[in-house]
Amino acid sequence: MTGASSNNEHRLWLPVAVSLFAVAWGGNEFTPLLTMYRLDQGFSDVVVDTLLFAYVLGIIPALLLGGPLSDRLGRRALMVPAPLVAIAGSAVLAAGSDHAAVLIGGRLLSGVSLGLAMAVGGSWLTELSRAPFEPGAAPGAGPRRVAMSLTAGFGVGAGVAGVLAEWGPWPSGFPYLIHIAVTVAGFMWLLGVPETRVDIPAEKRAAPLREDLRIPSVAHRRFWLVVVPLAPWVFGAAASAYAILPALMSERVACAPIAFSALLCLIALGCGFGIQALGRRIDRPGSARSSITAFGLLIVALPLAAWAASSLSIPVVILAAAVLGMGYGMALVSGLLEVQRIATPDDLAGLNAVFYSLSYLGFAVPVTMAVASSWLSYPVMFLVGMTLAVMCLALVLLGSRRPRAVKAGREGVSG
Repeated sequence: MTGASSNNEHRLWLPVAVSLFAVAWGGNEFTPLLTMYRLDQGFSDVVVDTLLFAYVLGIIPALLLGGPLSDRLGRRALMVPAPLVAIAGSAVLAAGSDHAAVLIGGRLLSGVSLGLAMAVGGSWLTELSRAPFEPGAAPGAGPRRVAMSLTAGFGVGAGVAGVLAEWGPWPSGFPYLIHIAVTVAGFMWLLGVPETRVDIPAEKRAAPLREDLRIPSVAHRRFWLVVVPLAPWVFGAAASAYAILPALMSERVACAPIAFSALLCLIALGCGFGIQALGRRIDRPGSARSSITAFGLLIVALPLAAWAASSLSIPVVILAAAVLGMGYGMALVSGLLEVQRIATPDDLAGLNAVFYSLSYLGFAVPVTMAVASSWLSYPVMFLVGMTLAVMCLALVLLGSRRPRAVKAGREGVSG
């Protein structure tokens, strides 16, 4: 075997990463367009934030069913359709900009595709990033590649969509057509990736469907005391940066509100992407260093967001979005590393699915705050969020002090 061919074999994860990137692009391209729907279509803040949250209703079932089913049927069978569903979602969104109900349908399809990609594609990429598919991969390479692929897709998708909607032709449709083209290209490359779940016992394949929905690792004490308190903050932080702050700033940046929304997306997700590269150095098996770091960032970010909501100063808003993005990125990679250590090979996808489902509950933050804004100001709500973050950090500190059993041979997963 030549050196070049060997190197290519050891990058079998790359087509999966590209498809994760493309599906994540489709999941977040909608976000900067929220400003367009609010201003051009006249949708209220509550309706717009409901549209943002709607795709969570597609994500969570796809996560909870797709992950465990891929543990039984294999990764290819559940991941290969995900880009096709993403294409269908973008097509519906392009056709239905005037109708909230149609937009909700498109968002549901985008959610289903993203749920499959995160739970199934993420597990597939993780397995392709270790022996025997990539013997020389660094410990923890899989979760970091998953987190960075998703974050890059979220950021690039939002940035491209925002620029095209602000200055391109057919603002309500052209951004979605670009996503369809990118996703088709990634899909064609994905078809050549081998299955990793080739040794599934016959009794597992023949077991009743309800058996696939049992995820024994969910009962792990560390999952409840370290992962669960952190998970909703992943997309709670992200949504605060690129859904709430742009809405508050829409009048202040009236010359280019959609582009400014896209800019905040890029800043938040770019900072999230950048800090994920440091995750391996910060994380230590048996400790909660990365989770504590994530909460530290959030506890700084939320008062900044309160200041931004009060002052409506562009520099302060940008700073708040950047620190919220770092909190998002650190929380995402920390959660994925913890899940990889806790899960067994037979329920890795299932536990990933539970983690992501809890994470996506954070997308309820914008609509919850929009409804509550009749009684509380946004600065006050962000300060309440800081208090909740401190309480969650205390729980993580308490839970991480207790010893946990580490499966043999898995201590170095993220070292």
